[in-house]
Amino acid sequence: MPFVDQPSRGAGIRIAIDRGGTFTDCLGIVPNKPDILIKLLSHDPQNYSDAPTEGIRRILELANGTFIPRGRKIDTANIESIKMGTTVATNAVLERSSTKCGLVVTKGFKDLLRIGDQTRPKLFDLNIRRPETLFDDVLEIDERVTLHDSSEDKASLRDPQRDSLSLEKGIGGEAIQILKPLDVENAQAGLQALYDKGVRSLAITLLHSYTYPQHELQVADLASKIGFTQISVSSQIFPMIRAISRGYSATADAYLTPLTRDYINGFRQGFIGGLEDAQGTRCEFMQSDGGLVGWQHFSGLKAILSGPAGGVVGFSKTCFDSDRRKPIIGFDMGGTSTDVSRFAGTLEHTFESMTAGVTIQSPQLEIDTVAAGGGSILSYKNGLFLAGPESASAHPGPVAYRKGGPLTVTDANLVLGRLQAKYFPKIFGKNEDEALDYEGSKKAFENLLERVNADLAKSGGVPKTVEQLALGFLEVANETMCRPIRALTEAKGYRTSEHELAVFGGAGGQHACAIAENLHIDRIIIHRYSSILSAYGMALADVVRDVQEPCSVPLSSSLKELDSRLASLEKLGSEMLSKDGVPHDWITFEHFLNLRYAGSDTAFMVPRPLSGSWADAFVAEHKRQFSFTMPGREILVENVRVRANGRSSSVEPEFALEQQLAETTPTAVSTKKVSDIVRVYFVNGWSTAPLYYLASLSKGGLVTGPAVILDDTQTIVVSPQAKAIILGRHVVLELRSNTATTNQVASSSNRAVDPVELTVMAHRFMSIAEQMGHALQKTSVSVNIKERLDFSCALFSPDGRLVANAPHVPVHLGSMEQAVMYQHKRYEGQLRPGDVLVANHPISGGTHLPDITCVTPVFDAAGEKIIFYTASRGHHQEIGGILPGSMPAGSVALYEEGAMIVSEFLVRDGHFDEELITKHLLHDPAQYPGCSGTRKLADNLNDLKAQVSANAKGAALVSGLIAERGLSTVHLNMHAITANAEACVRTFLKQTHAARAGKPLVALDFMDDGTPIQLQVTINPSDGSAHFDFTGTGEEGYHSFNAPQAITRSATLYVLRCLINQDIPLNEGCLRPLTFTIPEGSILNPSPAAAVCAGNPITSQRVTDVVIKAFEACAASQGDCNVFSFGIDADYDADGNQIPDSGFGFGETICGGSGAGPSWHGTSGVHIHMTNTRITDPEILEKRYPVLLREFSIREGSGGKGKWNGGNGIRRTYQFLRDVGCSVVSERRVVRPYGMRSGGDGKCGVNYIVKAEGERWCRLGGRKDFKASKGDCFVIDTPGGGG
Repeated sequence: MPFVDQPSRGAGIRIAIDRGGTFTDCLGIVPNKPDILIKLLSHDPQNYSDAPTEGIRRILELANGTFIPRGRKIDTANIESIKMGTTVATNAVLERSSTKCGLVVTKGFKDLLRIGDQTRPKLFDLNIRRPETLFDDVLEIDERVTLHDSSEDKASLRDPQRDSLSLEKGIGGEAIQILKPLDVENAQAGLQALYDKGVRSLAITLLHSYTYPQHELQVADLASKIGFTQISVSSQIFPMIRAISRGYSATADAYLTPLTRDYINGFRQGFIGGLEDAQGTRCEFMQSDGGLVGWQHFSGLKAILSGPAGGVVGFSKTCFDSDRRKPIIGFDMGGTSTDVSRFAGTLEHTFESMTAGVTIQSPQLEIDTVAAGGGSILSYKNGLFLAGPESASAHPGPVAYRKGGPLTVTDANLVLGRLQAKYFPKIFGKNEDEALDYEGSKKAFENLLERVNADLAKSGGVPKTVEQLALGFLEVANETMCRPIRALTEAKGYRTSEHELAVFGGAGGQHACAIAENLHIDRIIIHRYSSILSAYGMALADVVRDVQEPCSVPLSSSLKELDSRLASLEKLGSEMLSKDGVPHDWITFEHFLNLRYAGSDTAFMVPRPLSGSWADAFVAEHKRQFSFTMPGREILVENVRVRANGRSSSVEPEFALEQQLAETTPTAVSTKKVSDIVRVYFVNGWSTAPLYYLASLSKGGLVTGPAVILDDTQTIVVSPQAKAIILGRHVVLELRSNTATTNQVASSSNRAVDPVELTVMAHRFMSIAEQMGHALQKTSVSVNIKERLDFSCALFSPDGRLVANAPHVPVHLGSMEQAVMYQHKRYEGQLRPGDVLVANHPISGGTHLPDITCVTPVFDAAGEKIIFYTASRGHHQEIGGILPGSMPAGSVALYEEGAMIVSEFLVRDGHFDEELITKHLLHDPAQYPGCSGTRKLADNLNDLKAQVSANAKGAALVSGLIAERGLSTVHLNMHAITANAEACVRTFLKQTHAARAGKPLVALDFMDDGTPIQLQVTINPSDGSAHFDFTGTGEEGYHSFNAPQAITRSATLYVLRCLINQDIPLNEGCLRPLTFTIPEGSILNPSPAAAVCAGNPITSQRVTDVVIKAFEACAASQGDCNVFSFGIDADYDADGNQIPDSGFGFGETICGGSGAGPSWHGTSGVHIHMTNTRITDPEILEKRYPVLLREFSIREGSGGKGKWNGGNGIRRTYQFLRDVGCSVVSERRVVRPYGMRSGGDGKCGVNYIVKAEGERWCRLGGRKDFKASKGDCFVIDTPGGGG
């Protein structure tokens, strides 16, 4: 019996089902009988209409020994409960297969969810493909509310007219100003028009409804009376700030709930009584947060991770030792993808995630999915081995399925003996009556081997065998699956090796030992039901109601109010569970506060501490994740939350692993239990391995690797370095450390590069850069770095050359190398362990002053020799200068743009020199006429500390990689990966030369002031090198649009990567085939004193357009970043005294249209080319700053016309609620974005100030510093792309 029963609500059969995309797993728990396991195809219309219903029918037949005809309604008299997870919602999102809904939004924001956060999904795609929206029709409602007070400006609190404004109080405690009451008459007419068009499902998202939901509820009431059948109200679904995310969630719910409801109703029709009897069979569905809910309350939004959530609950309930409390990593490997998650005693939730391009703001289990599974397609490109992301799916499937499919991970496992064909049912081939095709898989590898060995022969490498080739692909696939596990652990401050690995899913057992070895995990736990663990998790899960509400109060002075709010939510949750039929004494509660520091946008959902205060718990969590705290900063409450749990009627026996191991004396399994002797290939060659059936192995049995263990639905491969201990309900694999291989590899030098090792190392290098980025985002404070993601992290060679750059901000791609090489040459032989250098000056590799670079040398174990560098570059929103935001349009000298640092020791011998950096940031800029020091010193210091921490993270990961692989191996592959990138670029240039018949590539474009940017590219076909000659480019300007030459190199690298259109490594090798002529004194190579702040975001885009034009790749995009900033230096009290720390500055870059290509339309409202930073959510903008966002919409008709049209720009309108200083830095206000091959040019952008007095619309031009008075509006129309 698998369960220890609690007092049951009935004595019937309990059924748990996981309806997956390919298979449906069913578990029947029958009183006093063995459990019944059923696995069947999710789609088999020739035999049954619904897989879960068919599974229940089969379970009842086996449990009762009676025949139940298919199609007859099922009697549920003997069924206590049905608990199910389903992929219906997930598949609908992936395939966009549901009926589109209508969207209701605040007037002025009809395109809010089409634009989203303005980023493009893939950084290097010229053909930008956004996911299709879930709605078609949009209704703008004339209403508007805003928050009266802003966190960055306290002036409104001192407003003497405040009491006369009739402010209302929001749910979160905010002061709400109703600017425009709901226009009920027009809202009703608009809703009726939608209804008359056939729209029946509606999503409602009005600004600030998270705290003031009245207008949304009014609209919902109107819609209900009209007859809409599904009304998803964003404030009721998940009342958290961020209109964009909340709107996506509401549309997902409106889109998916009708489909989900239809499925449930269809499912219910298969049962007598339709599961309606509240006292009868309970039918519950798994939600994305890991809790069950009655079928009556199951919504589309909560169903997206229904299946994977069951797996997380399953391994957390069956594989976690509650006494020992060692955290575990869940590894669920299926056919097309692998899900990874972490459990350390409580389910870990995330409150914003993305699925199939849809941002979901709702509690969900934190599950990371990687496109690597048994069906992942194997390929060989540019000297590298690839596993995925494409999948062969179930049809045609792998080569072994005999349906003409491609080589996959499954084929590799088959060829290596890790899958045994004769133990699989004969269900393959055209007639589905043949065995797995071992010979076909082997032949496919032999064909690929010819190409691989030909390349190895050219490079002097050792030729491979078929088995080595297949094993190499498995190593690459395993490393691909390890990357998200490292991100889930290392990036959050946990050591991966300090976890155990819980493996489940159909393919997990074949890879378990290899994954654990890669991650230095020494123990693997596999439950007996691991192949159906998601279904088992459904059986074990609790019924859950998660309720929360916004809150905007300081923590320290609001503890009584918070306790009262939590008690109210607890009562609400209890009432909801009681209505679900959960007995009161089965209900428990978890309390949470969503807390953040004042001035930070990063909040933590902190559970009520068992001991100590809420503040202590928050500070401890902040310290653990970010390595620092902010003493003296007020802690603010964003949300209060209660999770009400109705205890499951089924409980797994408590898993006490150490106790079970201590009570067990493992004894070698008798040879009589060996069912077969098979051959399995490992790194040292073929081994003979005993094959056992799991059912034949008794508790206490010891299986020493190599071995294979089978049950009905999975294969467990026990590697030679492992042993398997059979427990009552688990198989525990323990791995012995294997240092011999590492030492052997470490000592090898002067050897040829192995493509498998090279691919794995490329993954590791990129993983280090990515984890540095995760660390920087988490530990930073400013909106620019943490929210808008305006930063980059990279790994560099011992001489400062780029090895791996995570794909963050494209303009940083090639330019950071110049900064690191400058510091390397300047301090060669003088650096010591613990040093960190800081710089931002153009002469030392900087691009513009707000981008501050921190460089950390990584030393060998002896601390004597630099073996790598790590570096991070972040855009600091404020560094002083003549205007807040440090991006003045009117600067003519570098000093006017803020702090200038050529090279300094930010950290020396481990000491962070706060006094020195404060001098550079605060005091030095103020020495210049008309300039101020930084207006946000505390944010600067915290962000710099975050950069130092990110660099240290990278250094630690590099050191760990070297300890694992050996320095010579790491350096060998470091050089090889750059050579690989170089070869890709040379091949592309040779192909381009041939396609253009040897003619030089030329292009000319102009800045708005008439400055030409001219390029001629001459390609040498013999070696694939190219000379990029910018002779003819105009002189540097007496303005801020000058671009240091590092920017031109970055733009060129970016364009080449886009044109190659393959996933090649981005490193110094990409630039090796290139030489540049950039005239000194030109706008692309200005003098050291020239102003440059706009060169990085603006001129870089024009350089990109010129390079793209030379290659005739596509039409011009908006060619701009549209940088807008505003703020104040300081505020003053009634007596004219300056108020300390009262200044603020805000800035953001704004999207436009992308250019059309030879076979695609441009995209509207998207960031292009050299940037990909996020735009500020309207609610966040208005919460933090004294501004009202009046409009954010697509500028229809601004894209160039042609067979393929350019994307449209946007309009964004800001209204200021106090006097502020502003700056706009933009281009393409005179020279239109060019069309290509007779396509039309895109329209220019326009910048306006609309004066409150008389509503005068005045053009500002493209570059302007200006003052705005209270009530004035700034309107920006961004350019469209060419056609």
